[in-house]
Amino acid sequence: MMYHAQSFAENGFMTDVIGYGGSKPIPALERLPRVRIHYIPELPTMFRFLPFILLAPIKIALQIVNILLWLLLWIEVPPEFIVVQNPPGIPMLALVHLVGRIRGSKVIIDWHNLGYSILALKLGEDHILVRIAKWFEATFGYSAYAHLFVTKAMRDFLVKEWDIQGHKAVLYDRPPRHFHRSSAQEIHELFCKLQPSLLAQKSLRGFLPKVSMPYSTPLTDTPERTSSRGSASPTSSSFAETRMPTLRADRPAVLVSSTSWTPDEDFSILLDALRLYESRAQELGSVDAVKAPMTKGRLPKLLVIVTGKGPLREKYMTEISKLQESWKWVRCISLWLEAEDYPVLLGSADLGVSLHSSSSALDLPMKVVDMFGCGLPVCALDFTCLNELVKNGKNGLVFNNSSQLAIQLEELFLSFPDAPRLALLTSSFNNLSHRPSTPSNPHMPKQHRSTPEKEETWTWSTWEENWGRVVRPLILSDVNL
Repeated sequence: MMYHAQSFAENGFMTDVIGYGGSKPIPALERLPRVRIHYIPELPTMFRFLPFILLAPIKIALQIVNILLWLLLWIEVPPEFIVVQNPPGIPMLALVHLVGRIRGSKVIIDWHNLGYSILALKLGEDHILVRIAKWFEATFGYSAYAHLFVTKAMRDFLVKEWDIQGHKAVLYDRPPRHFHRSSAQEIHELFCKLQPSLLAQKSLRGFLPKVSMPYSTPLTDTPERTSSRGSASPTSSSFAETRMPTLRADRPAVLVSSTSWTPDEDFSILLDALRLYESRAQELGSVDAVKAPMTKGRLPKLLVIVTGKGPLREKYMTEISKLQESWKWVRCISLWLEAEDYPVLLGSADLGVSLHSSSSALDLPMKVVDMFGCGLPVCALDFTCLNELVKNGKNGLVFNNSSQLAIQLEELFLSFPDAPRLALLTSSFNNLSHRPSTPSNPHMPKQHRSTPEKEETWTWSTWEENWGRVVRPLILSDVNL
């Protein structure tokens, strides 16, 4: 939703963003003069200990009051468009339709998932509240000026099941333009910044390569300054040459997984895979150490960085801490990063893992979108429409259980950093046009263009390109539909 706000502002709209606080806004929203951010008050702490069945109506009532006040009173000029993401649909879908009628605004619903399917994970599919939530979404999501769907599968499902009315378009999630593969210099600066956090992790003591700040980090090293005659001369500035950081040959492989630590992402799959990796790494390490200490074909030390916050974090991190007491090859830590550091970390990693299983089987994991934007291949848990994003064997690998994931980790990291299978997946991001597929003759009228359902090659585009192609024609009258 912050990316939507950025795109509207960059297309000349005065843009109001209404939402909860917590995470910092993306830098563009703080920089753009046409953006105003309004924070919804959080529920008082005294209510948060109530059971869900009592807490939910109180939270909804508070949202209704605050949203109506912002949209009806405090935003003086009636908005031309109101964009709402679903979920959460209750009470937002009803509120935006009410305000749209009162103020003459066009409602755009961005369908990212189905809220009732998420609620069913907690309460069960047959629970009365789940049935009410489904009715609510179907009733108030039925019609809008425009509907944006995160997948073709979601568009087809909602058109068939709920007979969705209004403009309909598939808008695949894409990261903004500043997401990219990190350079050695960017990696060096990030891990210099993260060094205090890494030092605070007891499990990392003695695991990572030795560092000498600010000249080296666990992943990078900066060669000493040398004079023009080739002798080391760190104190001679007249003949000294400052060299850029490079990646260390003895660095651990870095695996990143972003999670909300909720039941719809089964972290135990990754945990079991790491157990198997540790066992296999010990086996290969002891064999190669006997035959030849420098033999290729060994598995590297694996640093797993998990980002995100959520209710199951403490449970799993406690379990990991106990396991790591006997591990030699694997360490798993949890970090919370600022918005500007997150893409740099993704661009610094060697592999990403997605455990997203989708409560509806109709949405796609945004974490994978971010990883692809940073040129990072993934291993992703399979579900119905995942192939709209992850092309097995091209930009990542698909797994169904922990055993499959463990095998993939071994195959990809074997002989790291000279790991041929991993290099092959990573190279697929180097040859992309970074633009969506277009017909051979872009000037041909749309009704005569050929757009086959199956693409021969995998293509990619930025958020700006996708948004300009899909949403911009819906909101600007001077753009031909």
